[in-house]
Amino acid sequence: MKIELCVYSGYKIYPGHGRTLVKADGKSYKFLSSRTHKAHLLKRNPRDITWTVLYRRKHKKGLEDDVQKKRNKRTTKFQRAVVGATLQDIMAKRNQKPEVRKAQREQAVRAAKESKKTVTKKAAPKDPKAAKSQQKATKNVKGAAPRVGGKR
Repeated sequence: MKIELCVYSGYKIYPGHGRTLVKADGKSYKFLSSRTHKAHLLKRNPRDITWTVLYRRKHKKGLEDDVQKKRNKRTTKFQRAVVGATLQDIMAKRNQKPEVRKAQREQAVRAAKESKKTVTKKAAPKDPKAAKSQQKATKNVKGAAPRVGGKR
C-alpha cells in the first residue's frame, strides 16, 4: 500500500483516492481531490490558500511548542591595547586626576614651543649673500599649458 502526497495541498492520498494529471511535457501531478486539481489549474498559489500545508508552514501554524526561539548572544565589551600603549598605560592615564593631566599637557606644550624656537634659530642663514644666491637659484617655471576642448 503506497501513500502519495498531494502536489497542491500536501495532504496524504490513500490508494483508490485522488486524481493524476499528466501534462504534455511528461510531468505528472497527483491531486487529492477535484478541489486541489481545480485550484492548480487556476494557477492559485498554495502558499496563499489557508487550508494547504504550504500555507501553514509559511505562516508558522501548528508548530511544536518545544522548539524555543534562538537566543542571540549578547555582545560583550572588550578593551584592547592600542599600538604604542599597553592596556595598563591607558588605564593609568584614565585614572589620573584632571589637575595632573593638565599639568602634563602644559609641560608638553612648553617643551614643543622651545624645540620649535631652537629649530627656527638654526634655520636662519647668517650670510646675507648666501640667502640672495638661494633666492636666485629658484627659477619661475611655467606650468603645463591648459587643455583646450571638451571631453574626449
